[in-house]
Formats: sequence, C-alpha cells, structure tokens
Amino acid sequence: MTDELPGIPAGPKTPAWLMTWKFLRDRQGLVPGIHEKFGDTFSIQILPGPRTFVVFSDPVDIKEIFAADPAQFHAGEGNAILKPVMGEHSLLITDDLEHQRGRKLLMPAFTGPSMRAYQPLVEAIAKVEVDSWRDGDKLMTLDRMNALTLDVILQVVFGVTDEKRLAVLRPKVNRMVNIDAKMLLAWSYPRLFALPPWRGYFKNQQEVDQILFAEIAERREAKDLDGRDDVLSRLLRVGDTEGEEPLSDIEMRDQLITLMLAGHETTASALSWTLHELGRSPEILAKALAAADNGDEAFLEACLKESMRLHPIIDFVARTLQSDQVVGGRLLPKGTTVTPSIMLSHSREASFADSHVFNPERFLVDKIAPNTWIPFGGGVRRCIGAAFSLMEGTVVLREVLQRYSVEAPTVAPNKLRNITNVPGDKAPLKLTAR
Repeated sequence: MTDELPGIPAGPKTPAWLMTWKFLRDRQGLVPGIHEKFGDTFSIQILPGPRTFVVFSDPVDIKEIFAADPAQFHAGEGNAILKPVMGEHSLLITDDLEHQRGRKLLMPAFTGPSMRAYQPLVEAIAKVEVDSWRDGDKLMTLDRMNALTLDVILQVVFGVTDEKRLAVLRPKVNRMVNIDAKMLLAWSYPRLFALPPWRGYFKNQQEVDQILFAEIAERREAKDLDGRDDVLSRLLRVGDTEGEEPLSDIEMRDQLITLMLAGHETTASALSWTLHELGRSPEILAKALAAADNGDEAFLEACLKESMRLHPIIDFVARTLQSDQVVGGRLLPKGTTVTPSIMLSHSREASFADSHVFNPERFLVDKIAPNTWIPFGGGVRRCIGAAFSLMEGTVVLREVLQRYSVEAPTVAPNKLRNITNVPGDKAPLKLTAR
C-alpha cells in the first residue's frame, strides 16, 4: 500500500530563508555536509513558498526520475526561478506541448550535420583568440574563455559577425551573466527589479532584448535567409511546410536568450576548469599536448568530460511533481520538487573510484554507468546543446594545446556565479609557447 511508504525524507531544520541564502551562495559548501549527515536522499526548504526540495544522489533513483512521465515531473516548473531572465517561452521553462514544440523546432540546429557545419566557425574564432596570446603571458582563463565562447554563440546562434554589433552586445551579455546571490533573489521576487541594484540589471536586460528584437526584424527581411546556417535563420525558415506554427518574435527572443546564456558561460567554465586541471597535472598535460598534435579528439573530449565531472558546472536538476508520486520508494506529495544532485552523483566513490582525482582515462578505459555522469541532465529534458558543447570544448582545447603548454600555480577555489560554478580566481595560467 502506498500509504505505508515513507514520505518526505529528513533534512536540516534550517529556516527556509537562511537555507535559500546558503543554497544561492555556496551549494558546494552546503550540500556535501547535509549528504554526510542525512544520506543519499534528504529534503530542504527553499523560498519562495517555501517549496520542498527532495535531493537524490543514488543512480537508481536518478534513473527513475529521468525516465518518469514528463507530464507529471515538470522540469520547466522546476526551473521557474529562471523565468524573469529566460522568458516564459524558454525551452528551460516550458512543459508539456509547448516544450515539445520548442524542442522540435530547435533540434535540427543541433544535429550531426549542423555540428559539422559549425565546427569550422568555432575553429576560426578559437584561432583568433589564441593568436592574441603571447609566450610567458599570465592568462586569466575564465575571462578569455568567456570572451571566446560568447563570440561563438553570437555567431553560431545569431549569425552576428559585424564587429560593431558584437562590441555592443558583449558587455551587455556579460553583465547578464556576471551576477551573485543577491541578484538571483530578484529571479524569485521580480518586484525587486524596481529597486537598485536590480533595476540596473533589468534595464540592461531590456537593452539586450531591444537589440535581439531588432536583429530578428532585420533577419526576417534578409534576402539570403535560405543560405544562412545560424540558429536564428534556421528558426525563421520554419513554417507551415513543416506542419508547425512559426515562432513569434517573443518566442524567438526567449529561445535565443536561453541558448545565449545557457550555451556560452557553461562551456567557458568547463574549458577553464579543464585547462586549470591540465595545468596542475604535468603527466596528463603531456598526454593532452600529444593528443592535440595527433588529432586525438577522444582524449581531449575525455579531459573535458572529466573536468565537468570533478567540477560540475550546474549542481542539480529539478522536476516539480504534478501529482502524488512514488519516487525512490517514497510517496511524495504534489508540488514537491525532486532534485537529482549532479554534484553528489559525480563524487560517488561507487561510481567513480578516487572521485576527487582528475583522471580523464576513466572516460576512455572504464564503462561509465548510466545516470552517474549527468552534467547535461537526462531523459527527454537532456540539454539540447550537449553535443555542441563537447564539440566546441574539444576544438578549443586542441587549438590552445597545439600552441601552448599551460601551468596553474595554485588550486582554484570554486565560486557560484549566478547558477554556474566557476573558478573563483578565474583560473590564472602561465603560458609557454611550444
């Protein structure tokens, strides 16, 4: 009988406001301690609401959540904190039929043939960036990777190549991304946008929107639309011939801003952590340098995957229950948010021996069990840009390591910036020309 099953698991008694503040500021300092005390499954209270988050880290439970009926496990509702920035039509925010429609329209832009079409552009942008470096430079890696991946997104997603437009967009997008916990509060309490410092952030966002709407309007009138491969042009070509209603300007804006924000900083952080770990590991660096010279993309991708395991860019996945559900042998009530923990999953010794050690070989030699390495989530909501991110990261690593050896003088601390984990010191590297 389901009424005999256990319900909400135990968790800390911390007041919801304090738990929310800690959760927004430093999850890597918070969650492992709770896990150590309460085990693989525990609950926390998060504002607004408060809402009950039930955190899972056992791969069996994570598989169950990823395989569950998306109509009853709403990922969009679980990501609701992002709505003020991403927009109500964002692929990250929507559920059910609207999500299915958005994903269907976006998916062709991220298939194998599309990846092959984008790769030369990524290579060219990476080459321009690395050409600006010099032997002996101290590279602030996070800054440079953010600049590089932003240019990739602006050109691949928007097709913007005009340097004047790029120069206007770059600082405005960076301002949208480079925020701390107090700014995140406005994502839960939109009324704060009327007050400083949130008001300035919101004004900047409105300016970005104006640029995007102007770009959309101009592109709709472009005579060469059929010959363009960027995501915006692809979306504008979608019409009744595909049996789908074309996206409105508002829907287009929400999908584009989602791809821009979710697709550039995450890859920049992954690249920064990867180069940092290589700079701390001479033996692995030697293998990576050889891989770059020999075109061994499998090893470079393994380095990227291992850094994403050791330094999860996003900490967790969220699904909000639309009805009472049995999850992990527990009867959880409607409205509960079930939360597979990427951080805890990636650090399980049962899944990854010596989980604290940077060891790319594990992705080449070992068979990685399903639902243990989950940086892109899973199930029908798995990140649509996963293949693009790995392609981009591998291309950039190859371009860097063909030209430079890297050395990291100190261990980089983790910093939670907006919803992503980045090197707190920007991962400085010493460059040595090869």
